[in-house]
Amino acid sequence: MAKYDDIISGIFFDRYEAGVTSIRFERDDLAEKARQLKISMPKNLGDVIYSYKYRKSLPQAIIETAPEGFYWRIKNVGIAQHEFVLTQGSEFVEIDPMLATTKIPDGTPSIVKKYSISDEQALLAIVRYNRLIDIFLGVTCYSLQNHLRTTVTGIGQVETDEIYVGIDKAGQQFIIPVQAKGGTDKLGISQIEQDLALCAEKYPALICRSIACQFVTRDIVAMFEFTIEEQRIVKVNERHYKIVDASEISGDDLYTYKLHA
Repeated sequence: MAKYDDIISGIFFDRYEAGVTSIRFERDDLAEKARQLKISMPKNLGDVIYSYKYRKSLPQAIIETAPEGFYWRIKNVGIAQHEFVLTQGSEFVEIDPMLATTKIPDGTPSIVKKYSISDEQALLAIVRYNRLIDIFLGVTCYSLQNHLRTTVTGIGQVETDEIYVGIDKAGQQFIIPVQAKGGTDKLGISQIEQDLALCAEKYPALICRSIACQFVTRDIVAMFEFTIEEQRIVKVNERHYKIVDASEISGDDLYTYKLHA
């Protein structure tokens, strides 16, 4: 990661001037900067970009150039084309620690729990088998595809963890991209932006409901919905669901849910 910081900082400050709001670069620039700094090149150059978009913040020296209330992020603008963009708001989606938790009877098959390999895979299984998308949106939903990888005009390659289609009582049809984060991975705004762009291009006739989910604890799942407002990504809704044995949902719990409804 120290190598990644040196490479990405070098590219940024080669082009940075006070007052700029965007800085373009290409994937090949990563290899060239590594050679200039006499750093052994990463085996996967794409992982450098992926790390700063989805796993970690940019180096502190870059962060400090952003005005108060803004942050720098890396955005795909084409195949192997990227851009540092100065953006208002927060870089990552934060879980609301004060939000109430709703208990959901666990419908995940035990054999699936046993053989789920990664946090992300386990999370997607919990969401799928417990119909959390349906419950969260109030729409009947069906899993269409896992790990959809495609290209979007002006962005390049994008990947969505899972994509659902849905229908409501009025017959409206929905396309629902889902981003899942387990472990220490952070949910970045860039991922939501890409999901919305993917749906607009590939499924223009359907209503897009962009969803993300993240483990709060091993048995509590945070669900988020996002949209675009005044050209920025905003959170529409957030709910927390605790997956429990049906016997753990008491009469008091049900009465509380009735009052809240």
